[in-house]
Amino acid sequence: MTIIQAIILAIVEGLTEFLPVSSTGHMIIASSLMGIQHDDFVKDFTVIIQFGAILSVVVLYWKRFFQSFDFYKKLFIAFLPAAVIGFLINDWVDSLLENVWVVAVMLLLGGVILLFVDKWFLNEKSGKGEPNNLEAVKIGLFQVIAMVPGVSRSAATIIGGMTQNLTRKAAAEFSFFLAVPTMFAATSYKLLKILKKNGSFSTDTIKLLSIGNVIAFIVAILAIKILIDLLTKYGFKIFGWYRIIIGSILIILLLMGYDLKVL
Repeated sequence: MTIIQAIILAIVEGLTEFLPVSSTGHMIIASSLMGIQHDDFVKDFTVIIQFGAILSVVVLYWKRFFQSFDFYKKLFIAFLPAAVIGFLINDWVDSLLENVWVVAVMLLLGGVILLFVDKWFLNEKSGKGEPNNLEAVKIGLFQVIAMVPGVSRSAATIIGGMTQNLTRKAAAEFSFFLAVPTMFAATSYKLLKILKKNGSFSTDTIKLLSIGNVIAFIVAILAIKILIDLLTKYGFKIFGWYRIIIGSILIILLLMGYDLKVL
């Protein structure tokens, strides 16, 4: 992987991680278009640069992270379902990651669902600003659905929040907060596996990972602000149509015989 390729992938990660559009699907498209060889390092890179993305949440909402112990308790209990179930079905999830068809179909179906979300949940005037403990657990269960590649962790948890009568903005913000322990755990796990296997990082590896995290951090800050603005003004339809277009393009390319590489 070249530095330019690393920068482009980091931009894609930063833009799509918090938008309800599936970062996995976009990583597949970007890496395939650039002809990146999908070795173990590329797979690890796409996970580790998530650290830069989650750091953007901490920076933008740093006051919330000093709010109270109750804030952390809600994040922890919302994180638990994905942590436990993810451990139990890890092999099944890995097998799905090898199938681009799953990503393409989930992008398309998820897009159709987003077209109707605003009509299903009319929470903007009567909705709450944050969930209670039980509601946090239920939102965490929605995050489990996002283990299927192409579903989008952001989309699943935001919709999960809206099922618990949160406003769109409140649901999106809780989705951002929940991403911190979830993605931190995934990144830490990858780093530990690499260290266990190789003992240390090469200079080139450190350079690429550093560049990737810095770029993902900067772009994710912009993406979060864009998402809040778009959700508040226009709702989910714009993202629904976008997902339908991207999912349809992937399906067409697959039907035409293009060899889209998985991450």
